[in-house]
This record gives sequence, structure tokens and C-alpha cells, in this order.
Amino acid sequence: MKLKRIAVEEAFVTEEIAQEWKKVLASKFVEPGFRMMGQTILGDDPGAALVHSRLLDIGAGRLAQMDADGIDVAVLSITSPGVQVFDAVTATRLAYEANDVLAAAARAHPTRLAGLAAVAPHYPQGAAQELERAANNLGMKGFLINSHTMGEYLDDQKFWPIFEAAQALDMPLYLHPREPAPSMVAPFMDYGLYFAGFGFAVETSLHAMRLIMCGLFDQFPRLKIVLGHMGEGLPFWLQRIDNRYLLQVKIGAVRKLPRLPSEYFRDNFVISTSGVMSAPALKLSLEVLGEDRIMFAADYPYESVQEGVEFLDTVDITEAQRQKIYCGNAERIFRLNPSDTVQVLS
Repeated sequence: MKLKRIAVEEAFVTEEIAQEWKKVLASKFVEPGFRMMGQTILGDDPGAALVHSRLLDIGAGRLAQMDADGIDVAVLSITSPGVQVFDAVTATRLAYEANDVLAAAARAHPTRLAGLAAVAPHYPQGAAQELERAANNLGMKGFLINSHTMGEYLDDQKFWPIFEAAQALDMPLYLHPREPAPSMVAPFMDYGLYFAGFGFAVETSLHAMRLIMCGLFDQFPRLKIVLGHMGEGLPFWLQRIDNRYLLQVKIGAVRKLPRLPSEYFRDNFVISTSGVMSAPALKLSLEVLGEDRIMFAADYPYESVQEGVEFLDTVDITEAQRQKIYCGNAERIFRLNPSDTVQVLS
């Protein structure tokens, strides 16, 4: 018996969302970062067209690619920026429809596919209702939000009905990257820094820190948030974050939280490996967070899945750690019943 591989940050999109993106990109109100990203994800060159076709396919083609790459189970979610560049009414409708499409695919292939729901954060009450439908009617295993929504972050208490529903339903939030918000994107526009190599991580780690510092996890202590890309850099910074936080508390620059920022991170966050194939980064994350808080992700179709698999297959960690990262933690965090997922014989 070989290890089962569950990949937890695997992207898809519906054709309707893609067409609506094109309308936004053609308007004069498009966010500058999304205008740049749109040229990449909706471009006419062969590479962009291939990525787009792979995002649309959550049927036979997707399963065949999973087989070729050695992925046994894919946890699918809406690709960045999802529905968050639309008005609230359009976003709510498109999220609802995308969730129906994803749920149908998971029902058709229950041993191979699972889903994270899309929601429209700019209609918080509607997003909370959609979480209830996604959990109770569609069998979704969590939900995904692509960082900021038109420059607004989820630490604003107007968004907290979403977290109240998520905690009550035991639905983890995958806080996924997108390009930096309009208020901070200008210095990132040069040299491609707005994109996945740097800007995405800066944006998403900032968002995560805002959630920690606003007291969200004192209000919702059982809430779980997933960060991809080996924690968007935050495991590296936790000691310094605590150190400078304590100084700021001492001089009255920030309010004192009941716990240190690093304690909230260790208790309320888990991370995935998506797109980071670095032994030092993984070993640091294991040392800082422990083997129970790291999951494997391939980040299909944006990364080389085969390289991700080869990395985790061969990196110098224990076999018990490898098993937890590849499948055990995902089964626990996303409530994937091991009996419902494929067992692969070597």
C-alpha cells in the first residue's frame, strides 16, 4: 500500500464566471491588479488558453490528469479572484451556481473529488446562508475566499456573520491569495511583483495578520483558517511578530490581546505546501507548527504537480510526517472520510 495523496488547493472556474471577468476587465472600474492578472489568466496565448481549459474541466480530463500526476483526491475551489470582483448581487448568484457545479462533480466522483464553497463576502448575510446550504445540502468541506474584496478585509466586523456561520458549521476557511488591494498595489505593478511570486503572499499574509490582531479568534476560538504556499511566509516571521507586538503593547501603540499573535497562528491556522518545494521551508514549518498542521497541495493548474509530488515523496522527513501531510491532516481538517476516498495499491 502506498501513501494516498490528497491535494487541497486545486483550482477550477465556470465559463460564466470567466465571461463575467471579461466584462469587468473591459470596464473602466477594474481594479489595477486584476487588470494585470486578467491579461495572464484570460490571455490569447497558448499557455493561458491551456490553463483556462484545465480550470474549466472538473470531469474526465481532470481525473485523467490526476491519475497521470499521482493525485488520488483533489479538493477543488474557485480560482482567484473568484466572484470578488463583481457587484454583490452578481457575485452571490455566480457563487451559488458555481457551488452547484462543483457539488455535482463531487457527487459524480465521490472518491476522487471534494469541494470548497465559494461565497460573496460583500453580502455577509448571504454568504453565511450559502455556507449553510453548502454544508448541509451540497456536502462541501469548507469554503474559500480570495483575500480582499474590492480592497476590504475580513477583519471588519460587518463580515463576521460569515465567521459565525463557519464556526457553527465547522467549515474551515481557505484564505487564498490574489493581487494586492488597490490601496497598496502601485509599488507591486513593476517587475511583475503583483503576481504569485511575491505580491500574492504579501497580500494574504497581511490579511491573516489583520484577522489575528483584530481579535477574531477570541470571538470565534474554534475557527480554522488554511493558508497555502507554506503559510504565505508567516511561519518564518512568528518570533519577530511576537517580539515587536510586545514592544508595541508596552508603548501603547496597539491593544493587548489575550494571547500572543503566534499562539493564535498555531491554534487557528493550518498551512499547505502549494507551490513551495523547498526542504528548508518545510522543515522550518514542521519545527514551528508541527506535523499536524501542514497539508499537501499541488496548486493545479498553476504549478507542476509532478514536481510537487516528487518533492514530498523524496524530502527528508519521517514517513509518519509524510503520511500526515499527504492525507491524514486533510482527512481530519476537511472531514474527508477515509472510507470514501480511494486506496491505491502500489
